[in-house]
Amino acid sequence: MRFTHETLAQRVVFAPGEAHKAVAAEVAELGAAKVMLIAAPAVAALADRIGADLPVAVRHDEVVMHVPVEVAARATKAATQGAADALVCVGGGSTTGLAKAVALATGLPIVAVPTTYAGSEATNVWGLTEGEVKTTGVDARVLPRSVVYDATLTLSLPVEMSVASGLNALAHCVDSMWGPRADPIDRALAGEGIRGLALGLPAVAADPTGTAGREQTLYGAYLAAVAFASAGSGMHHKICHVLGGMFNLPHAQTHAVVLPHVLAFNVPAVPETERRIAQALGAPTAVAGLAALRETLGAPRALRDHGMPEEGIARAVAPILAAVPADNPTPLTEENLTALLRAAWEGSEPA
Repeated sequence: MRFTHETLAQRVVFAPGEAHKAVAAEVAELGAAKVMLIAAPAVAALADRIGADLPVAVRHDEVVMHVPVEVAARATKAATQGAADALVCVGGGSTTGLAKAVALATGLPIVAVPTTYAGSEATNVWGLTEGEVKTTGVDARVLPRSVVYDATLTLSLPVEMSVASGLNALAHCVDSMWGPRADPIDRALAGEGIRGLALGLPAVAADPTGTAGREQTLYGAYLAAVAFASAGSGMHHKICHVLGGMFNLPHAQTHAVVLPHVLAFNVPAVPETERRIAQALGAPTAVAGLAALRETLGAPRALRDHGMPEEGIARAVAPILAAVPADNPTPLTEENLTALLRAAWEGSEPA
């Protein structure tokens, strides 16, 4: 066994019901005196509670999906004009992504407070969209210094969105099994992440006002993101980044729809990985286990339901072929990729 694994340096605090105290402690640890608080209008009340104990110098609420470059530029200007010395972001992946864009330009440290299961808070990956093209990269400056998880902050996330966001996290686990830098440690983390998500998400759906399922889901989502940060973007994420940037599709729902098709496409070529995923899902096969989980959760099924035009199938093939790593378990061709995209667009059963 020969491999190299890099573990990213980050403080992680699980503080159920006490996010405001934990965030204040993390900001004090940084020695920050002028915080830029980033939160979309939808979570303004949560941000108010967290910001009450912070030295907030700038409050910024322009958060846009896929982080358009012009939105990132305005946020960076606001941070600079306000002489911010730290960033606190409260929200989902788009909010964390905007904070990362500001950090990439300024070098400011981030304290992330997730309200979904996106996982961006645990990675050093940034993404910016210009026109129809979403560009991603890796940079140590964008990895949040601290993450504060508080399951009570996810209680306002509707079950439908919780399901999509949790399946996005599960997609991080699946891609971590065969990403371009995947190693045995990544696979171990991803397997435990799948187990946590498979336990947590049905509990969230069954009891939306309870915190036990949401805590379990946050735990799984964190492990998923850590594994993904190390393993790198595989076929699934490359597909979703192209589709999201090209057609402005909702991030979590796109991942939730595409995941079963990529899983079914790749697992025949990696039987050991297939067994690991199946075991984590508590099922005889990986495909059957994911199908059963999706059925229980009422998961999104078709890209056309979320705004992708049918003609987009052909448009997306070439950029996806160019983006998917060459060592993907199953070789990708124009023909089999077109078939996969059509099935995901239609909501057909994965094959």
